Amino acid sequence: MVVGSQPDLEVVGQAGDGEAAVALLEEVQADVVLMDVRMPRMDGLEATRRLTSRPGAPKVVVLTTFDLDEYVVSAISAGASGFLLKDSEPEELLRAVRTVHAGDAVIAARATRALLQHVGPMLAGAAPDAPPPGGPAAPSPLPADVAALATLTPREREVLELMARGASNADLMQRLVVSEATVKTHVGRVLAKTGSRDRVQAVVLAYRCGLVLPEDLLRDAGD
Repeated sequence: MVVGSQPDLEVVGQAGDGEAAVALLEEVQADVVLMDVRMPRMDGLEATRRLTSRPGAPKVVVLTTFDLDEYVVSAISAGASGFLLKDSEPEELLRAVRTVHAGDAVIAARATRALLQHVGPMLAGAAPDAPPPGGPAAPSPLPADVAALATLTPREREVLELMARGASNADLMQRLVVSEATVKTHVGRVLAKTGSRDRVQAVVLAYRCGLVLPEDLLRDAGD
């Protein structure tokens, strides 16, 4: 109802579970998929992994609640372009669809810091094949991630750290006292050098490599 009410958006399909969604998207072309996490037959994590592995894959936005954040981390590592809380305002959901379609990533804006604080311990060590809760210990940082991080300039590392703390482009402009064009250049270079599809993937890398720690976010919250 919300998406279909917009003149520039069209709902091309709906599915009741991950398996049906994957099958449907073999027949119907979509630009953006709003993906639930907990579904019968095939959950959103596996469906996201299968969809994003395809050539010309649609962008995936995961809809979640706090108690499923551990699965969201794995979904993002599997290729999702961001996540929103299920109780997000309709305007926020529509903005997320448009933002992801434009090539940017989305992390729930009104709860970015809280969400990152909550999932920080899980992001540290998260990998594309990260096990679900209760599984084996998270792997060490990937060698490719460490090597990519080493290619960043000091300013680019600073930008990545601020991004991992939940900073938007506007926040980066204010913190670094630079123009929007300069911020976009820095962010673009960070994404290119780290091989990240979008900002969310870069944030996962920052946690895997220990550039930002969960306690950093707790300290931010107290500021």
